[in-house]
Amino acid sequence: MKQQEIDLDFSRRQVMTIVNVTPDSFFAGSRTPDWQDVERRVRTAVAAGASIIDVGGYSSRPGADEVPPEEEWRRVDLGIGAVRTLSPEIPVSVDTFRSSVAAKAIRKYGKVIVNDISAGELDPQLVDVAAEYDVPYVAMHMKGDPRTMQSLADYRDIVAEVVDYFRVRTAQLRERGVRRIVVDPGFGFAKTLDQNYELLRGLHRLAELGYPVLAGVSRKSMIYKLLDTTPAEALNGTTALHWECLRQGAAILRVHDTREAVEVVRLFDRFTQV
Repeated sequence: MKQQEIDLDFSRRQVMTIVNVTPDSFFAGSRTPDWQDVERRVRTAVAAGASIIDVGGYSSRPGADEVPPEEEWRRVDLGIGAVRTLSPEIPVSVDTFRSSVAAKAIRKYGKVIVNDISAGELDPQLVDVAAEYDVPYVAMHMKGDPRTMQSLADYRDIVAEVVDYFRVRTAQLRERGVRRIVVDPGFGFAKTLDQNYELLRGLHRLAELGYPVLAGVSRKSMIYKLLDTTPAEALNGTTALHWECLRQGAAILRVHDTREAVEVVRLFDRFTQV
C-alpha cells in the first residue's frame, strides 16, 4: 500500500519507535533481522502508542561496518513492507543517508519521512529526493561518518555551534525545496559524554529556531557509560532524560521502548497543563 500523504501534528509530541533491520545495532533488543522479528516489534510498538515507525538497515553506531546499498535496501524493504502490511496508516520514517535507498522506498511505498544522520552531507542528492517528493526531512548534526565521527568531537561551544550549523543548514535545505524540516542535534554522534549533556542543557536554544526537534537519547552511551552499566540496563536513565528532552522543547522522541516513552509524554503533557 502506498501512503499518499504524511500528516505530522506537532501540536502534540510524537514517539518514533526504532526498528533496526540489522544484525549489529548497539542495542541488541532493537535488532529485527527477519520478518517475524519485525512483525513482532511493529505490533508491539503500534499497540503501545507509537506515532511513527523508524526503519533502518544500516547501523550508525560508532565504528559500524559499511553496508552495501543493495543490502541496506533489502533490509529497509523488508521493514517497511512489514509495517505497511500490519499498520498501513502509521507514518514510516526511513533511517538512511543514501538517496538511492530513500528514492526506492518512496517509489514503492509512497510518502515516507527521510531520516538522514548526515543532513545531506554524505549524499547531497538525498536532499533533492526529499524536495522532489515533498516528504518530511529529518536533518541530524554529525561530523564525519559512523566510522570516523568519534575522532571529530572538537568544539569550543557545542550548543552554539550546533545551533549555528542548523541556522545555516535549514536555510540551505529550504533553498533547495525541502518544505518540512525536523532538526536532530545528534546525541552521541561526534560528541563526547560531557558534550552530550552540555547539548541537552541547551536543547531549548535549538528549539528556538522554530523547527520541530527530534531527540534521540534512547539507551545511548551518554546514559550507560555514565551509570557504568549496559544498553540493556539503560531504560531507567533513558526515561529520565526523555523528560528533560521534552522540558527543553523536543517534539519527537526517537526510542527503543515505546510504552515507556508514551507514558513519559502523557505524564509530561498532564504536568504542563496544570
